[in-house]
Amino acid sequence: MTASAAVPLAGSPTEPFLRLAGLRKAYPGVVALADFSMDVHPGEVIGLVGENGAGKSTLMKILGGVIAPDRGTIAIDGVPYDALTVGGSMRAGIAFVHQELNLFDNLDVAANIFIGREPRRGGLLQLVDNDKLHSTVKPFLDRLGANFSPSTLVSHLSLAQQQMVEIAKALSFNSRLVILDEPTSSLPIAETEKLLQVIRGLKAEGISVIFISHRLNEIVGVCDRVVVLRDGRKVGTLEGDAINHDAMVKLMVGRDLRVAYAPPNIARGAVALSAHKLRTGTYPHREIDLDLHAGEILGLAGLVGAGRTELARVAFGIDSAHGGHLRLDGQPIRLATSADAVKAGIFLVPEDRKGTGLVLDLTITENISLPNLPAYARNRIVSRDAEAKQAEVSKRELDIRAADLGGRAASLSGGNQQKVVLAKWLAMTPRVMIFDEPTRGIDIGAKSEIYKLMRLLADQGVAVLMISSDMEEVIGVSDRVAVMHEGHITGILDRDQSSEENILRLAVGRPLH
Repeated sequence: MTASAAVPLAGSPTEPFLRLAGLRKAYPGVVALADFSMDVHPGEVIGLVGENGAGKSTLMKILGGVIAPDRGTIAIDGVPYDALTVGGSMRAGIAFVHQELNLFDNLDVAANIFIGREPRRGGLLQLVDNDKLHSTVKPFLDRLGANFSPSTLVSHLSLAQQQMVEIAKALSFNSRLVILDEPTSSLPIAETEKLLQVIRGLKAEGISVIFISHRLNEIVGVCDRVVVLRDGRKVGTLEGDAINHDAMVKLMVGRDLRVAYAPPNIARGAVALSAHKLRTGTYPHREIDLDLHAGEILGLAGLVGAGRTELARVAFGIDSAHGGHLRLDGQPIRLATSADAVKAGIFLVPEDRKGTGLVLDLTITENISLPNLPAYARNRIVSRDAEAKQAEVSKRELDIRAADLGGRAASLSGGNQQKVVLAKWLAMTPRVMIFDEPTRGIDIGAKSEIYKLMRLLADQGVAVLMISSDMEEVIGVSDRVAVMHEGHITGILDRDQSSEENILRLAVGRPLH
């Protein structure tokens, strides 16, 4: 940390643990953060909200010591600094849980949590003391209610479970401030509630929390104060009863904005894709029977590990079924690879858009054309002009906000990356579209646009299957909701039956009254 020449503030019990004053950070052509000030008191849970590009990431990088502000001060325990270093931030007790996971798949949970800090046992070799390592990690997992052990390989964990490992890693630093960046974006409601309980426990222990989330109902439920950013500036602070969904959205976007969950404009069509006695690798002895109709959005709900993503992977040809079969438009279909699914018009928008939905180092244009290169080829040579023409059409139709379609896909916001994943499939002829967590980590404005695109597809006769852990999204978007529990469908609810209570009962394997 680089200490300021200013006289340190006098520390006292009433002083905030962390005080940010007049922080500014600008890049060529854009002010990322402007005159930002905020106090963080011990045991306080602060919600930090704003659309993508509002300045949240810049602020987090400053607090983590990754970048230095152009001006302003950061005071910790009353001592001001011009900037933090990464090491200085950690020593000050600031820990991060990032939205994008940073784990080693080939190591177990305990090794990931204490990597570089492993307890050693005597002797010249100084070998890792695995028994002590695992016994040290277990209380952190128990605290989170994790259903896996310290010795579990990370490669065997679901995305939600890997998120819990990241949170346990942050807690292992005995942090005074834990910054959670979209920690619930991959968690269904039961696991989300566990995490919110963890946050309440941290608060009771006097640990401060900055909670960044696009799920505004969670912000309402757990935060003492909410700070709203827009275009790099703090535009408002809400406290107590003033914290509500509409107030946050109005500050975030500068106007009233309600997410529209439009009912279908056309009647549900014939069965497009059906699963009959289908068995997946996770639950090879449980059977799935499900019909997906043309012109509908069928929501697929359930707890982590219920088998929803596994069903999607089989339906897209990534994994082989362990039994049963799929039918497309009434005819049996065999999907040996995902190429077979694409050829049949079955497309998947995956949960991990950065890892499996896009090639981040390729351009936006190249990502859009990638699944169907022969369509852009002349004499087996891909036409750059043909690719560019389609990319311009996709940009206009999906409102992809990019200054240059020749720029890398990695440069886009989460919402625009999701639109590029959609664009590559819409440039073809979808019959079935499978969305796995379609709005994970996306701000409320982009969510509305994704919902409209999904509804437009359904209204055009495409069969849409939407897997989501966001209860509000499942209820609001779906025409029907299928609920999974331990590898099979426990019930299907029509729109007027879709309530949190009904979905949760089915998700834990209990019948409806």
